[in-house]
Amino acid sequence: MLADLKELVQCESFSDDHAAVARSAEVVGALGTRLLEAEPETIVIDGVAHLRWAFGTPRVLLVGHHDTVWPIGSLRSRPWSVAGPIARGPGVLDMKAGLVQMFHALASLPSPDGVCILVNGDEEVGSPTSRHLIEETARGCVAAFVLEAAADERGALKTARKGTSRYEVVVHGRAAHAGQEPHKGVNAAVEAAHQVLALAGIGAAAGAAHPLLGAATVTPTLLSAGSARNTVPATARVSVDVRVPTAAAQDRIDALVRELTPRTPGARLEVLGGPGRPPMEPESSSDLFALASHVASELGQAPLSAAAVGGASDGNHIAASGCPTLDGLGAVGGGAHADTEYVEVAQMVPRARLLAELMRRTVR
Repeated sequence: MLADLKELVQCESFSDDHAAVARSAEVVGALGTRLLEAEPETIVIDGVAHLRWAFGTPRVLLVGHHDTVWPIGSLRSRPWSVAGPIARGPGVLDMKAGLVQMFHALASLPSPDGVCILVNGDEEVGSPTSRHLIEETARGCVAAFVLEAAADERGALKTARKGTSRYEVVVHGRAAHAGQEPHKGVNAAVEAAHQVLALAGIGAAAGAAHPLLGAATVTPTLLSAGSARNTVPATARVSVDVRVPTAAAQDRIDALVRELTPRTPGARLEVLGGPGRPPMEPESSSDLFALASHVASELGQAPLSAAAVGGASDGNHIAASGCPTLDGLGAVGGGAHADTEYVEVAQMVPRARLLAELMRRTVR
């Protein structure tokens, strides 16, 4: 498993580099072909390479992604390494170790019949080209297991996730000389400041906090304005990250964002973007988590814990399509998307065994 993980980590696969993602798809496809004795279907959508294996009539769906957040060249400063119980390297936790565990788990069964594997190449950027493929593949399945990393260093499974929406509020003003005729301009930067404050207050209007997932959050993130130091800004942009516990909160916030109105005379607002991944609510995972807890006990593993998290994954799309979904079955470690990213090597085999037994019991 470590040899396979090394091969995947050393093939860099930054989401925005489609050529790198294509090379990664070849490496992941070759690994799956060797272990499963079957070649994948390679599906390229808008230049992004996705992989799918289907054995018989699929009842169980295994989901992972092979793209990472790490730009090409990250291996030079964060090389693959194994030091004692810890493996490191860009994407080792999120989620190349999960892919290795997935392939080895399925290969350990007497037959892969009834299982479908889907590995997409754009999860880290919101799955824009693969969402329809994911939802289409999930329909008709009785269970989906997502190989994203565990929620914490104890190996907690992810039983609920917030949904996400992304917006860009574009402020249109009017340029003018900042020294000679500032009064003739419409300052888009000043209007953007009003909108940042308005956006920050929207989360509280989305409704009561969810008992597990907490309250909705609306966070202005990237800000930009103007073209020159001596010019009244004609344009400003505000990027907004939204996390929601329920579909109702997502709809409510979407309406409130689109109802924003300018405060500066002469300014005009344009709202781009909208809802992305729907929430993965706890009901979608409760039965599968109970089964996983029972299986872990039978295997002599430590008791499983459940976690509700703010980050979204492709599990959100699958759960929203009506397929029971359990997430976080991948590697145990920490530091995802950070320089400290690592995997606990000793947990790879037990996690693969847990997944294999879950497949065996749900594919019937």
